[in-house]
Amino acid sequence: MSTCYPKKAANLASRVLKGEAIIMNPVDSSLFSLNETATAIWEAADGRTTLQEIVEREVCPRFEIDSESALRDAEEVVHALAEHSILLVSEEPADE
Repeated sequence: MSTCYPKKAANLASRVLKGEAIIMNPVDSSLFSLNETATAIWEAADGRTTLQEIVEREVCPRFEIDSESALRDAEEVVHALAEHSILLVSEEPADE
């Protein structure tokens, strides 16, 4: 995955409890539980910040992981969430 700009999908119901997100997709009522790392990525996904920036700013300092490993793992998380319409991924930043 090259430079990408993840963004939360609209119309999702979510709550963060003890650092972990619970997300419901109202289209099919599916529930998703994200661990703390995936929650950090999901919360920062504004469509204007690259995944690499999110990893460097939110994930690496919080979880004490090197940026290369963190980015590789984050790409997998973003891909999985995009497959379930939890995140939208673009190669261009979203309009404000």
